[in-house]
Amino acid sequence: MGTCLISWMLAPHFATSSHVCNKKRLLVLCNPNMQEEEKVGGEVKMQGSESMRLKEKKVRDLMVENGKKRLVEVPYTASLAQTMNTLVANRVVAVPVAAPPGEWIGAGGSMIVESDKHSGAVRKHYIGMVTMLDIVVHIAGDDHLSGSDDMTQELDQRMSHPVSSIIGHSFEGLSLWTLNPNTSLLDCMEVLSKGVHRAMVPVGVDGQVQNVSAGLELAESASSYQMLTQMDVLRFLHSRAPAPQLHTILSRSVQHLGAHTEQIYAITDSTKLLHAIKCLKTAMLNAVPIVRASHVGQDDHKQLINGRCRKLIGTFSVTDLKGCHLATLKSWLQTSALAFTEEAASSPLNTQNSGSRRELVTCFALSPLSEVIEKAVTRHVHRVWVVDQEGFLIGVVSLTDVIRVIRQSLLSHSDSDNQ
Repeated sequence: MGTCLISWMLAPHFATSSHVCNKKRLLVLCNPNMQEEEKVGGEVKMQGSESMRLKEKKVRDLMVENGKKRLVEVPYTASLAQTMNTLVANRVVAVPVAAPPGEWIGAGGSMIVESDKHSGAVRKHYIGMVTMLDIVVHIAGDDHLSGSDDMTQELDQRMSHPVSSIIGHSFEGLSLWTLNPNTSLLDCMEVLSKGVHRAMVPVGVDGQVQNVSAGLELAESASSYQMLTQMDVLRFLHSRAPAPQLHTILSRSVQHLGAHTEQIYAITDSTKLLHAIKCLKTAMLNAVPIVRASHVGQDDHKQLINGRCRKLIGTFSVTDLKGCHLATLKSWLQTSALAFTEEAASSPLNTQNSGSRRELVTCFALSPLSEVIEKAVTRHVHRVWVVDQEGFLIGVVSLTDVIRVIRQSLLSHSDSDNQ
């Protein structure tokens, strides 16, 4: 039996109070050739966990080795302020939203439910994913952050809205992704190489998952779920760096992998936090580089600019906000985004750089991919900026890029083995 990867994707508008969902797509990717074990001379040859070939690894192996804990979630009635506090308290940037069964249509018409492991009775229905970017988009929406005297009051009012009202503000809010524990590592990487940052992994009794067809829907039921992220996969691959299948690709340079780009969205060191948030909303980005402002005064500090060949001095990311309670955010809106990132770096909630000025995470065009992965994993960043010898920005390598090229290399290695 092949393993399947399932995703539900919602059309551009998410139905809430009307409980009416637009037409959806159900994508099922199967790998019928996946092998559980290898037979040699009529006997089953069981391979040890360390020596097992990477292409034989499955999602369940990643979950075990990463020591994943129970899912952090919020109820659909939680306010945005409460949701933001949950993100801050748990040091995460995304949470699924749970609702009572039978009252909501999930993102893309999905039926991802949690059930009692003994009776099988459905306890909750996951209706979407909300990220810190969704909240940022909501904060910056409709030009309500105008810097007026009533801005704080307006922000309080908007943050009192229920979390269910903003599902669908970003790509991840428009879709719920699940990965069967028996999905192969390569199939998992295919999804994550297309810009999907995280997926829910159902864990039932003895690790079993129940997929039940319901008309045109596919209902998935499990007693609990865990979250698998791009960073989890990269950590797993990082721990397997000596593997022969990875040696060739990890030794290649960033330049060889095509990380250079002619257009790099950026903000300047004079951009206020208020406008930086709006810039993230405009481009639907999770992070932008901060470059030194031009001395000739031609930069628009309220808009995104092309940061290529500009001096890199910082990074503004939605991750910075996970260490920022609402009261702190309100007090910093009119200061520079650069100053805010430095303040966020010294936050007790920031375990990476607490108490010190943030160090830029960069590489050179000739740096090997192994160095990029090492920096991303140890510094827990989702992108590494590519700079020249003088620190001028020339490109960026994201986790999506890294996972994509490693997967392509593993596929090529597998094809050569079969020839």
